[in-house]
Amino acid sequence: MGSTVNSGQKTRRQFIVLATAPFASIYGQERQLFDGKTLSGWTVEQGPQTAFHVNDGAIHVHPGSNFPAWLRSPEIYENFDWSGEVFLKDWANGGLYFCAPQHGPPTECGFKLNIFHKVDQPPLKESVGSIFPVVAPSSVHVKGKGEWNQFRIRLDWPSLKVWWNGELIQDLNLDQHEELRYRLRRGYLGIESLSYPLRYRNLKISRLPGKEAWETLYGGPGDMEKWIATEKASWETLGEVLRADGLGYLISKQRYQDFAFECYVRASKFSNGGILFRGGNDAREPRYEIQVHDVEGAVYPTGSLYGLERAKPYPRIHPEEWFLFQLYVQGKKCVVRINGQTVVNCEKLDRTTPGTILVQAHQKGSWIEYKGLRIHKL
Repeated sequence: MGSTVNSGQKTRRQFIVLATAPFASIYGQERQLFDGKTLSGWTVEQGPQTAFHVNDGAIHVHPGSNFPAWLRSPEIYENFDWSGEVFLKDWANGGLYFCAPQHGPPTECGFKLNIFHKVDQPPLKESVGSIFPVVAPSSVHVKGKGEWNQFRIRLDWPSLKVWWNGELIQDLNLDQHEELRYRLRRGYLGIESLSYPLRYRNLKISRLPGKEAWETLYGGPGDMEKWIATEKASWETLGEVLRADGLGYLISKQRYQDFAFECYVRASKFSNGGILFRGGNDAREPRYEIQVHDVEGAVYPTGSLYGLERAKPYPRIHPEEWFLFQLYVQGKKCVVRINGQTVVNCEKLDRTTPGTILVQAHQKGSWIEYKGLRIHKL
């Protein structure tokens, strides 16, 4: 059972010990990601369980499956060194995901290293080894006539390096790339299905030291002590999920000026709510609002900077399905990304002083759920 917090009510302080699962590997120590026998720990996402299977010591993509099915790693990784082999024969296409989200499209929210059989000259943004579909590799060294190809991906943010068959084909500073700089910096590894019978083996990984420093704003009921509830909304804590109904706000006790903010959002059809920032201790004080409103024809649909900038394009979201919400605020600049799409990128913030974060519910009977709320100062 979840607990409910209503506006005006004072709840006793809850103390919860949050246990962090230990890493299965220590920094710099290489370990196997796949035992060569089973898919134990791996999870098939957005597809049937038959989309991937094991045979002769390799992970096989079943040709009966198709996009968007993918195989998700047991653990989350930030910085790492990942290597393995992929077998290509005839026309072959697929991909390797990293920094993939819990919800949302892995290619746009995280990264996809494209796998393609063709020897493109010059290299293209869809060639083997591309950060698809954004950055072409420096060269193409694919073996596609029934042969195993070696790959290596080393992410140590902001450095991303990729080798294919021993040749360095990507050497990027992600902070200097206007699109890739906003991608997730930690997430799952994955194997994409595009229905081609690719095979994978000898998957190994080494963790590298992490660099992220995020503050959890809501990860469970114990974090309600970080917020003040206002007006008539009902806030229900359902484990890691914060469910809102009615009209009102949660207001953070801390203030933030320049920051990156992330969370996952799920809402009923034609819902209305939002994430607000640089606010005060009262919801009526000046603040900026990023709208959550899944009405494509609305003046300010989901992702819009309310009153200042309409979201363009309309984000690829669906009622009652989780999507990734990302907000970057620095000085006058505001960037909003929904499921990996940049829908707002403007410099229209006149108020640049520190302020509170507000989570909004705006209509009774129109529920919104939030989870994984976290922030780090820039």
